[in-house]
Formats: sequence, structure tokens, C-alpha cells
Amino acid sequence: RVTENAKNSLASLKRQNPQLEPTLAIIQAHNDHLIQEANKNFAKEVGLRVIHICLPEGSTKDEIVSEILRLNEDPNVQGLALDLPESLYSSKVLNAVKPEKDVDGLSSVNLGRLVHGDVNDCLVPPTVCAVMELLEDIGGKTVLLVGAHGAQGAALQSVLQRQGAAVLSCHWRAPQLQSELCHADVVVFGSMKPNDVPVSWIKPGATIISCARDLLSEKRNSGQRNNPAAEKTVGSLAVAMRMQNMVKSMERWIQSQQYRKWDLHCLKLQPLSPVPSDIEISRAQSPKAVDVLAKEIGLLTDEIEIYGQTKAKVRLSLLERLKDQPDGKYVLVAGITPTPLGEGKSTVTIGLVQALTAHLNINSFACLRQPSQGPTFGVKGGAAGGGYAQVIPMEEFNLHLTGDIHAITAANNLLAAAVDARILHENTQSDKSLYNRLVPVVHGLRGFSAIQLARLRRLGINKTDPETLTEEEISKFVRLDIDPSTITWQRVVDTNDRFLRKITVGQANTEKGFVRQAQFDIAVASEIMAILALTTSLQDMKERLGKMVVANDKKGEPVTAEDLGVTGALAVLMKDAIKPTLMQTLEGTPVFVHAGPFANIAHGNSSVLADKIALKLVGEKGFVVTEAGFGADIGMEKFFNIKCRASGLVPSVVVLVATVRALKMHGGGPNVTAGAPLKKEYTEENLQLVADGCCNLQKQIQITQLFGVPVVVALNVFKTDSPAEVDLVCKIAKESGAFDAVPCNHWSAGGRGAVKLAQAVEKAANQKKSFKYLYSLELPIVEKIRIIAQKVYGAQDIELSPTAQSQVDRYTRQGFGNLPICMAKTHLSLSHQPERKGVPTGFILPISNVRASIGAGFIYPLVGTMSTMPGLPTRPCFYDIDLDPITEQVKGLF
Repeated sequence: RVTENAKNSLASLKRQNPQLEPTLAIIQAHNDHLIQEANKNFAKEVGLRVIHICLPEGSTKDEIVSEILRLNEDPNVQGLALDLPESLYSSKVLNAVKPEKDVDGLSSVNLGRLVHGDVNDCLVPPTVCAVMELLEDIGGKTVLLVGAHGAQGAALQSVLQRQGAAVLSCHWRAPQLQSELCHADVVVFGSMKPNDVPVSWIKPGATIISCARDLLSEKRNSGQRNNPAAEKTVGSLAVAMRMQNMVKSMERWIQSQQYRKWDLHCLKLQPLSPVPSDIEISRAQSPKAVDVLAKEIGLLTDEIEIYGQTKAKVRLSLLERLKDQPDGKYVLVAGITPTPLGEGKSTVTIGLVQALTAHLNINSFACLRQPSQGPTFGVKGGAAGGGYAQVIPMEEFNLHLTGDIHAITAANNLLAAAVDARILHENTQSDKSLYNRLVPVVHGLRGFSAIQLARLRRLGINKTDPETLTEEEISKFVRLDIDPSTITWQRVVDTNDRFLRKITVGQANTEKGFVRQAQFDIAVASEIMAILALTTSLQDMKERLGKMVVANDKKGEPVTAEDLGVTGALAVLMKDAIKPTLMQTLEGTPVFVHAGPFANIAHGNSSVLADKIALKLVGEKGFVVTEAGFGADIGMEKFFNIKCRASGLVPSVVVLVATVRALKMHGGGPNVTAGAPLKKEYTEENLQLVADGCCNLQKQIQITQLFGVPVVVALNVFKTDSPAEVDLVCKIAKESGAFDAVPCNHWSAGGRGAVKLAQAVEKAANQKKSFKYLYSLELPIVEKIRIIAQKVYGAQDIELSPTAQSQVDRYTRQGFGNLPICMAKTHLSLSHQPERKGVPTGFILPISNVRASIGAGFIYPLVGTMSTMPGLPTRPCFYDIDLDPITEQVKGLF
């Protein structure tokens, strides 16, 4: 009956979860083959997979613990049981088993729950289950446990007492044993009965049960069922109960894999006035341990990789686990055309999720880009938000994080090295020499690697034996014939270093005169960074990395990373970087920090994978808030037309960030310069300047409406803004088509200062929306550029330089015409001229060049000149950054 029930339960689980293959591992350290056979037979009958780890007799506790720890971490093993000699059942061994895998129910965690009566949260040990199965109504009876000690004895005593029995316990050698046996209604032997304890001591009619792990004695006693003194043995029944426990464990495991409402402990904020520096605020808060945060939001132990105390990588396996979980609402934070100081999109993003989760009790996640070291040590400083709306610890956020940018740098530069090395080797070797080196003889055999076989197939050479290629086929295979003048793949470094904007490589004598002009870009401008942000899986990333075009050959055909044979190596360098990094806000709500592509030559949004994972974790009623780089005309347009196409995700709301300061600039106010004090127009009330500048806000609202998404304006309030100025902006925003417009004080008050914004976003997310892309991918490249220029920027038309036109023709001929467009344009104006504020009209948008990121999957036209390597100013941020050698605390970081 027990196995039949377990079998039916497991079959039901498998019907609901077809991929399920429940596996029970049993560690055995004795030579009793009967127990092993019994386990196998019962497991087979129930439908479980069982693996025996047979350790030699005489194995030590440390050896057993080592094996347990290995199986604890094996994701293919859901249950773990022990068949050991009595002497090895110590707390050290039993507690080494993870509670969630403990099908024997003997760990202290399981036992504690049992003793406390938390029966739904624990597994009753199989031997105890078997004893209870053999006993009938025992209410009011006296039960004597003899030789039942340790975890097993404690579990027996607890369960029997809960059934109303009076339970006594006695050792085999106790002087009162005979007396106790005479009075007991039920006797349970925890271990083998010594021969010097006669059956005559036992009260006539008493029930006798033996828990000894001896299947042979069970067989002997099975023929003596009419003997009232015969022992009932739990042996086989206990094994069956173990399998039943395994099925129960699987039911709980499947339940734990499902989404559940967060049990989030938010951190308290006590904002000070005046507001201290960002790093002082960050340091004054004590963040939760990241494994605690992970557990609170429903992540499983084997889904996180911890880096220190406050950050962890999240594994992509979570997407498979929660694939049937409905997504939450998807919110994009964009902005009006900013001043050079920035208008606080990151701060609004953090303030909004703090308000949603810590104050409105709604699951929410922020998804942010990882900042580059260049701006951190150059002009901008940190990028973790600010004031009482930031990611903590902010120094961890801004410095290295989990090394993703370093991985991108390594991968990018490996590919750059491969390009130049291949040109050198092809220029200095014959076809035969190249072939012998590319396909060497190893142990007397010559063989193609997998990536070489793929190249042969692309060339139309369907051969797998290196000895069968003709001379012509060998030449096609070994020669990429890269045209050095067409190389577009640059080296990168994550530092603002203006002297690397143009360099000469190949100066050493060993390079045999193959000198060429090249350049360094900043690491976040690498196409590999854009790929990381847009990829949807490890397989997708590998395919994208392989498609990256590094140059053209002398016939004008593209040469890819796959042609160079480096795809697999790039994927290996990026295997950890593909996992989003989990951090937290000042109020203890979760944040994903992942990817940080340049917002002009790339799309300037954090990763698709972080968004997808977050949308599953927040659940159907939760919110994922991510931000787009620069103004809505750049970051938001690219988010919708590029990122949403890659992800298939549909946005719910756009939050458009504005400041009175930026609006005054667009209304004709004086120049705003980073590092210089603001002019009085920005610190004194001036309603006319604000009203005139709202034209830019109105235009950005109209751009959002092109995509059919409701927009909520978040006015980031500064202490110099007057109530009349704030009211005027909100009034004009609503009149211009915004669903709502809300002043926000999160910088000085934390999440509490963004509660009204959170409520407005929640309402807007429930509005009917009709999201649509701005253009069809099937349109010609030039037509797609024109649509963006006219409908988004307000240009009269576009004008392509001869270089740009020839590049468009080339990409179209090479089959890349159906890719989305990623415009590279100044963020300081809707036009191509940074000094033109407000809403410029009647201008012709000049396209100086057109480039392609084929792996990332977009064409990027350059509007004017676009620097991909910032420079350090006269007084960089690093003057203020220092390390206390005693406390190891970072100072001066923003």
C-alpha cells in the first residue's frame, strides 16, 4: 500500500512536470547487499532513480561527510539517504546533509521541526513511519523504547507522545530493564536484542517491534506470525517509507521551485538634513547579506554565486525553473534632453522601486547598467543613484563589481590580437605551411576542430578528413585575406585615455613591417558589451559572438570572429559575465546590475537577461523598473526599437524624468557646465523660462506616444525649485498628454519621497496600451534612418555623406539591411548640434558614416563625429578618491 501510494503520487508529479527525473543518492558504508537490493527494488517500483555510493567498510566520518557535501551540491540529486554502521550516525554526519535533501529526516533541522510539531515542514524518519504503520491505536498505552537513542530515538519518542502514548526509554544494560519490560504494552527495540534478554521478561500480549536494520531476521520472523511473542520487524517497510519520503521531498522541491510572494525585510531609513554625501549615506546603512536577500526574493541556494557579502551572480537556470510564471509589469525610466549634469534617471529608478516595495509592499526590481571605470575616475563620478535613493554599497557598485567589464576587455582584446596575428601569418606563410599549422598532426593524426568544420561547411566544402582537401580547397580554408584598411575591430581599455584615440601597431621588428593605424575605444563601447546587453541565452551569446564582423576581405566580403576560430574562446571568457549581479537599494530592495553599453554608438540599456529574470521573480503584480541612457529621443527610442525586439518584452509605462533646471536651460537659460556654479536663473524662481522650456518636455512626451505607451512625468525636485515652478511643470505635462505628472523628493527622503510616483505608475500600468515599433525592419536602411530623424528628432530630412552611402550599399549587399538602427548622436540636443536647445526644427540631419554591429544586431549611423574614447579633464575625480589603509574604506567616491 505504501509503495502504491508513493508510485501514484510520483506519476502525478511527472505528468505535471514531464522533465522530472527524481534521483535519490544513498551513501552506504557496509557490505549488506540485502539493504542495497531492497532500496533498488522499492525505488524501481515507485519510479525513482536511485544511485548507490558504496564506500568501503571502515570509512571515517570525514570521508562520509566529504561525499555528503559533494552530493549536496549536485543539482541532479534531489534526495540523500545514509546506510551506515551505528557508530557513524553522529550529529556531524547527519547535519552535513542539506535539510531539503534529507529524506531520512535525521538532521537537526528536520528533527527540530518534528519535535516542535511542524509536521508539514519536516520529513518523519522512515523507521519511525514504519513503527507507526505497524502499531494500531496506542492512545493511553505504555510504550517502552529499548536501545533507541540519538536522533532516531528522539523522533520516535516525539511521534509516539503526539499519538497519546506514555513513552519510557531504557538502555539494554539498565538495572530496571526487566521491571519496565513487565509493564510495557508496546516494546520497541531500537537495535538488535542481546541474547541475555529473555522473551519471558516481556509482558504477555505486548506488541514487540524491532527497528534493527536486519532484513534476514525479518525473513526468519515472517514464518512465526501466530507466535504472540514474535517481533514485528520494520526492515522492508522502513525502506518503502524512505521512498515515500523521497516522493514527499520531490513534492516540496517542486513547490519550492514555483514562484511565491516575497518575504522581504526592508531596511529602515532615517534621512538627515542637510543631505550628506552619497558615500556617507551608503556607509551609514548596513546592507543585508546577499544570500539573505536572495532567499527573500525566492532564489534557490544553487541559483546564486556569492561574491563577498553584498553581491552575487544569478544563474540563468532560474529562467527555466520559472518559465511558466507570468511576467510582472515592465517600466522604463527615460528623460528629457539633459543638461551636462544629468537629471537623475538612475536616482528616480531607485527611488521608485524603494517606494513600490518598501512603502507600498509591491514586489519590484531595479535593473541598472554597470558604470564604466572611465567616468568614475574621470568627470562624472559614481553612477549608483544618489542621496537616499541609491544602490549599496556604492563603492562596490562603482569599482570592478563582479568583473564583467574586465571579462569584456579580455574577450575584445583576444579577438583584436587574433585579427592582427592572422594577417601577419597569412602574409608570411605559404598555403601549405598555414594548413600544417592550423590543422597540425597530433599523435600521428590530423583532425579539424569543431569551429574549423563549421568554416568548411560555410565555404561549401563538405569534407571532414583533412587529408582529402584539394590545393584550391586548402587555399580557401586557410586564407581569410583580410583587407587591413577595412578593420573595424579596435582594442579597448576601461579608462579615459585620450592618447589612445589614434595609435600605430606593429612597430616591433618581430612584426616584419606590418604597421597600421588603429585606436583604442573605452571598454563599454565594445560590441561584446552590446551583445551582453541584448543576448537571451548562452547559446544566443555564442552565436552573436561568432557573427561579429571584424573587417572585410579583399573581395569585400565580411570576415567574422567565427572565421578566425575564436568564438568558443570568447564564450569561455564571457561565461560568468552573462549572469546578472544581484545587489540592493538603501532600503534593502533588490537590484540587478548588468551590462553597460555606450548610450550613443550602442543602445545604452542594461541587459535583456536581467529584465527577463526580474520579471519572473516579481510575479504578475510586481514591477521591473529599468532605465534608458540619455534623453528619450536616444535611450528610449533604442530601448523600444532594438532591445524590445531582441527580448520580445512589451513595456507597460514610461517614466519621463524632468528637472526645472533642464527646462529653464531649454527655455533660453544660460549654459550649464559641469563643475561650474549655476547661474542665478537656475536658483531663483523664473516661471517664464520654465514655461518656455516645457516645449522639450512636450516633445519627449510626443515621442513616447509614438510607441503607444502611457507616460508618467517624474519631476525631480531640487531645493531651489519653487512650488509655483513645480506646479507649472506638472500642469503643462498633463495638458500635453502625460497620464500623470508627479513631483519627487526621493533624493532627500528615500522611497517615501517617491510614493506618489509609484502610485501613478501602478495606475498607468493598468491602462490599455497598444505598443508598436516605430518602423518595419524590412524597410531600406536609409528609410529607417529618415523615420527616426523626422519623427523622433524633428528633422526636415537627412543627408548622407558619400562614405555613409557606400557603407549603406555595402551592408545592404552583404545581407545586413534588415537590422534595426542605433543612431549615434549627441545627447545634449534633439538635433545634431549640442548648443541647439528646446525643440529645434527645419534642420537637415547629417550622417557622416554608417557602421555595423552584426553580432549585437544593429546598424549604427554616426551623426557628425562621435568619440568612443573619453579623455580625462584637467582635474579628474581621482584627486578626491583615496583609501584609508587602516579601515580599508574608500573615500571621496562621489
